Amino acid sequence: MMQYLFQAMNFRGPSAKPYRDLIQGVGTEEISHVELIGTTISRLLDGSPEYTGKLTDPLDTPGAGGATPLNIALDTGNIHHYLVGAQGALPVDSVGNPWSGSYVYNSGNLPLDLLYNVMLESTGRLQKCRIYEMTDNAVARSTLAYLIVRDQAHENAYAKALESLGVNWNKLLPIPKTNAEKFPEVKKLLDLGLQSKQYSFDLDGKSEASKIFRGPSPSNDGTELTATEQAPQGVPSAISPERLEEFSPGLDADLLELIQATADLELQEIESYYGPSAS
Repeated sequence: MMQYLFQAMNFRGPSAKPYRDLIQGVGTEEISHVELIGTTISRLLDGSPEYTGKLTDPLDTPGAGGATPLNIALDTGNIHHYLVGAQGALPVDSVGNPWSGSYVYNSGNLPLDLLYNVMLESTGRLQKCRIYEMTDNAVARSTLAYLIVRDQAHENAYAKALESLGVNWNKLLPIPKTNAEKFPEVKKLLDLGLQSKQYSFDLDGKSEASKIFRGPSPSNDGTELTATEQAPQGVPSAISPERLEEFSPGLDADLLELIQATADLELQEIESYYGPSAS
């Protein structure tokens, strides 16, 4: 995500705008992938033997059946999801190392950046296929399948861009064969052609990414690339239930009353400067 966004922000050469638009579109989509992955992780982590006592009971009272509410955290690979993140996603890798901007590759040289991007997407798809085979959880596999197919779409985007520059990328860096189409969730999306679509996320219709993302797919799967859609259809976002054992969100009646009073004061201050606001 950060790599593509910085490449797009720092892009030079107005005549090469189609390439900038392509990179920017992929980077924008990756923001939604962070939300998708984070939400999936949060929902899957939200599964400890939660506190089931009364709101007036001491919070150190064991949960139903004598289970200690957060005992599950002691058996996980990264306890920080429970200790720091209240059973939510964190901006870290699988062993807890925080995200770092040092991973962002932005050389300013278009062919070099595109080669690195193809490698990045290929590696990401390969690792997601491995994670798919580490779990039988239906939610996890559904999320992974979507990301596997979209990674292939992004591989196709950068590979096509390299081809348009005369770079024989497939002799140097072939797209890895993972046989992911054997995964039923992946096959369903491939049959819909989701690996051959690219979105512009461009509200004013000025994206020129379609000048690059078109023609036969570099995946050699018999599909044609298309970049005619502005964005994929979204889904409603649901808020997770509270977790008493995590003190999350940790609100009570007195605190909520204080928050509302503070909001009312801020609103009065705004209205004193700018006039009445809509309620």
